Amino acid sequence: MPLYEYRCQECDGRFDRLVQTFASAEAVQCQSCDSPNVRRLVSSFASFVGGLDEPVAARPSTGGGCCGGSCGCGH
Repeated sequence: MPLYEYRCQECDGRFDRLVQTFASAEAVQCQSCDSPNVRRLVSSFASFVGGLDEPVAARPSTGGGCCGGSCGCGH
């Protein structure tokens, strides 16, 4: 189940919600004011590879990714 982060457009409250299906993600209400006027946010995360203590984002890019590094997106 994905964990989504939301921001309420009415009270500006932020909260997380585990959703079982894509359709149930559309029926989320604010936990503070019960408003259905919420917006799903883009969440950031850290990832660790191979048991190393250095986050992937801190390592130098080796190219590849979505565009091979040609668009300047950092991949």
